[in-house]
Amino acid sequence: MPARHRSRARALQVLFLWDLRKQDIGEAIASFYDTLGSEEEDPKPTDPDEFMETLVRGAVENSASIDKVISDKSANWRIERMPAVDRNILRLAVYEMTDLKTPAAVAIDEALDLARQFSGDESVAFINGVLDAVSREK
Repeated sequence: MPARHRSRARALQVLFLWDLRKQDIGEAIASFYDTLGSEEEDPKPTDPDEFMETLVRGAVENSASIDKVISDKSANWRIERMPAVDRNILRLAVYEMTDLKTPAAVAIDEALDLARQFSGDESVAFINGVLDAVSREK
């Protein structure tokens, strides 16, 4: 798995923890790292995943404005009613497109890969539609 894709998958896992537990983002990141390398034959990594942490911290720090963008583009869906996985995939992709200036095609493709991996077919179509609407506005 390419490093950037692995970082995005990790970021999704951390955001999911943060979203469900309503904990400090630093605690969510630390909790995630604690779960890595829990097997004896797979030692805990010593280097932080800087790209993952950038994604997570940026998405959390900008969550109010990101959630507004998502809400504006997801007709008839309140953000708190979306499945947690889907809303956090959207948060990551919107943050990448708007703040990190990742090309929309790349951010959308990565988001759809995450949706295929962690969510379902209906979610893939929904996420694609929302992110396409966001990208057209930029």
